[in-house]
Amino acid sequence: MQEPVVEPHVFIILGATGDLTRRKLLPALYHLRDPENAEKPTRLIVGAALPEMSEEAFRLWAYEGLHEAGWRNANELRAWCNTCLHYQTVRQGGPQDYEALAGYIRQLERTRHMPENLVFYLALPPATVPATIEQLDRVGLLKGRGWVRVVFEKPFGHDFYSARALNTELHRYLDESQIYRIDHYLGKETVQNLLAFRFSNPIFESLWNRDRIESIQITVAEDLGVEHRGAYYQQAGALRDMVQNHLTQLMTVVAMEVPVSFEAPAIQSEKLKVLHSVSPIIQDDVIFGQYTAWQVADVTIPGYREEPGVPKDSITETFVALKAEIHNWRWKGVPFYLRTGKRLPRKLTQIAVTFRDAPIQVFRSLEPGSIPPNKLLITLQPSEGFSLCFSVKSPGRPFSFSERALQFEYEKSFGPLPEAYETLLLDVMTGDQTLFVSAEFTETAWRLYDPLLAVERAVHPYSASTWGPLEADTLVERNGHQWQLGW
Repeated sequence: MQEPVVEPHVFIILGATGDLTRRKLLPALYHLRDPENAEKPTRLIVGAALPEMSEEAFRLWAYEGLHEAGWRNANELRAWCNTCLHYQTVRQGGPQDYEALAGYIRQLERTRHMPENLVFYLALPPATVPATIEQLDRVGLLKGRGWVRVVFEKPFGHDFYSARALNTELHRYLDESQIYRIDHYLGKETVQNLLAFRFSNPIFESLWNRDRIESIQITVAEDLGVEHRGAYYQQAGALRDMVQNHLTQLMTVVAMEVPVSFEAPAIQSEKLKVLHSVSPIIQDDVIFGQYTAWQVADVTIPGYREEPGVPKDSITETFVALKAEIHNWRWKGVPFYLRTGKRLPRKLTQIAVTFRDAPIQVFRSLEPGSIPPNKLLITLQPSEGFSLCFSVKSPGRPFSFSERALQFEYEKSFGPLPEAYETLLLDVMTGDQTLFVSAEFTETAWRLYDPLLAVERAVHPYSASTWGPLEADTLVERNGHQWQLGW
């Protein structure tokens, strides 16, 4: 495959003084710089935000953030910041502010001899997005001689109706081909390689069906609490914050059929077919939990209700475990277990594929269940890679088995991997929507989970630093399964 071509453009970050810009966007953009054109860069970056700030102050702020992120070459950092970074205050985001922003961008294009190619990254609160898009259109920044692409962060809507309303609003000003709904989980190398793993290795694709697979689990565990996001999280909860987007995206990547090509429309079409095939999720197949305080030594970890911005009687879930079923030829009868939570023992994102046992137990003298099933563990974090678990005979007598694994870790083979935002921003710059979320996918995913949000539900307590409420174990055990926690 040919290396994608990045055309010269101006990259505008709206909400540029926030934590996302400093921790993720600027390090990714710096890593994507073109050292060969350091003096005449093909990408200019304009930060736009409410605070009154000089360009020099913004560049210093960016320099300090890049230095904290691990970049240590001070001369190169300063040169890049001084050459590529610019700043424009938008104050209260009124018409005059956006007219000034448009004038500033057009002036940069003229003085730096740049084509009218624009990327807008909206690092903004969701409620401000429609008004921002309207203002950008009003001042002519969404139309020009070049191309325009707009990147949106989650959450994309609060439920089905708000997501559909937002899509309708965006389509007043933008074509769907211009819209990039970003989900950073899809930028991870392991997720992308899962497609290659399946579709370029017939040995695995031939096993990827209900005849050979017993169950599939997707776990996204976080060891931190809600931290400073209590007020936001109170309105969201784990189902909206994680399941509706991240875990559902991973489920469709695992379950999709072979696309006709490795291009965005074909892949998005197959993922959407999976969503349409998911049976309605019943209340008995969903477990909600909320973490409570936990003390270790002399340190007390606060419970969710003790976090800043959280009401003392909150019933917002910080943990969700559910069982989904995909009603199609490939997956009929195979349960998909999705689990996510905060304040769990460790950070882990993993897809566990458990294969079916042999149809006849040859080793009849052994206790039932003493030979564990074969498993494929796909780890996205903390260390990206694959583990294929199988049984071998233990040396000596008596005759017994041990479980071992063939393991592959990306970093050991290829060195440090690019950050997810780096991968996704490069795709935006080249116009590749393969790893982004379509309007129809977003609405279909919300339609799947809206019934669970609309009814009163029990929220079970679990102690911080445990793997969630006991009811989550019961969810899988009643079908003869257990949660997998890596190799």
